Amino acid sequence: MDMKSVAIALLVVFIWGVNFSAIKLGLEQLPPFLFSGMRFLICAVPAVFFVPFPKTPVYHVILVGLFLGVMKFSLLFIAMQSDASAGISSLLLQAQVIFTVILSVLLFRERLNGFQLLGIIIACSGFSLFFVTSGGGATLFGVVLLLGAAVFWSVANIVIKYAGKVNLLHFMVWVSLIPPVPLFALSYLYESNAPITLLLAMTEQAWLSLMYVGYISTLVAFALWGWLMVNYPSASVAPFALLIPVVGVIGANLLLGEQLNKVELIGGGIILVGLSISVLGKTTFSKAYTK
Repeated sequence: MDMKSVAIALLVVFIWGVNFSAIKLGLEQLPPFLFSGMRFLICAVPAVFFVPFPKTPVYHVILVGLFLGVMKFSLLFIAMQSDASAGISSLLLQAQVIFTVILSVLLFRERLNGFQLLGIIIACSGFSLFFVTSGGGATLFGVVLLLGAAVFWSVANIVIKYAGKVNLLHFMVWVSLIPPVPLFALSYLYESNAPITLLLAMTEQAWLSLMYVGYISTLVAFALWGWLMVNYPSASVAPFALLIPVVGVIGANLLLGEQLNKVELIGGGIILVGLSISVLGKTTFSKAYTK
């Protein structure tokens, strides 16, 4: 990758890392289902009138919209409202890497190499620490919600893999058309029967949060990430995602004043080591062996 592409990859990492702090700020004024529904609504409309439907069966778009847009983000936003900090959320959500590997083994009969197995074991030991810590950045309920969100994200990853090579920006615009109706219905049933009143009461902070999460984090970042995935091997691009929780934790500290306790720092470090071995181990070893 040339320096321009590396800079683009780091920009995407920065956008997605800061996204967790932006979500936290938005949830101070809007309940989770309503905030998530609005996020996808502004991503889809008016973009769907100008963006062609991706070259994939429509059920791929519907499934990703449900698993990623409704299930994953609902659990994430519910957790972040009061049960998990932005930094912890950015970290634990990366369990999707492990779940995606496991699902690929089960569904595609892909073989698990030694580095992936070792990385999964190490990462899982790090995740386990978040079930024993207390008084930190996440409650036990929040940890369960975040890991559940990671599971649904991994399922969406598998559907996207089935979809084949599609324009990721076009795909995400049309995917964003699926979640608003079910999310608004859930919001009306469980959060508030006066959503318009809540929206009219939003301050500038909440609107900026919504715009960032919708336009910058979803449309701009996915367009840039999709460009990288088209022009470079996945093995060159995917490792940059390991930096997202690092940016997420630092961003939450600077923007929200969040801090991890000692157990969370140790657990987070172990998770990142495990994920790094799982994602980079085989490639790094192969390069070193061939020299």
